[in-house]
Amino acid sequence: METDLYLPVKRHLEALGFTVKGEVRGCDLVALSGTDPEIVVIGELKRTFTLELVLQAVERTAACDEVWLAIAASKRGRGRESDARVKKLCRFLGFGLLVVLPAGGVEVVVEPAPWKPRRDAKRRSRLVEEHRRRSGDPNLGGSTRTPQMTAYRQQALSIANALADTRGRPRDLRTLAPDAAKILQANVYGWFERVERGVYGLTAVGRDALTTWAGHLPPP
Repeated sequence: METDLYLPVKRHLEALGFTVKGEVRGCDLVALSGTDPEIVVIGELKRTFTLELVLQAVERTAACDEVWLAIAASKRGRGRESDARVKKLCRFLGFGLLVVLPAGGVEVVVEPAPWKPRRDAKRRSRLVEEHRRRSGDPNLGGSTRTPQMTAYRQQALSIANALADTRGRPRDLRTLAPDAAKILQANVYGWFERVERGVYGLTAVGRDALTTWAGHLPPP
């Protein structure tokens, strides 16, 4: 599975000084350098080198400074990672190529070349904002069939947890969730109910959510 590739690639990029988080706005992983100017890296994970992997990477180029492709090493070392045409394609497009070895190590096959496509400032800004606002790294990169823990959901869960045994006002919840007022009013997940003007409580759906997402709640 693609998720098996995530942690080795994450460790590799962290060793290079990046902060890495999985499943950020549709990207398998996003890494930030923390330098000035900041370097934004997007990684896409696939078990094998496929056209779909390349097409995904091409789509990401406008939102970042570097794109890394990561694939699993073939059993006999005769897969696409050793194909000279694949290496040439990656260099032509400016992509880096990583191979994740069976023991968990990572081999750098192609370094990302300097390439300056037209930037999409709005998409880049959204990636960086989601990365920074998200607490910790709650998603395994490459996971697509399970609900993703976004920064918005994390705030909503913090609010729900605070309202588990009481009622509350948005202003009293801002220390837990800066967007408390918007989240309570929008009630995207159906977790909250207004019990009186400016006062909110938790619905049955919200209580179920606390059980479903129990592993993502802060310790008592």
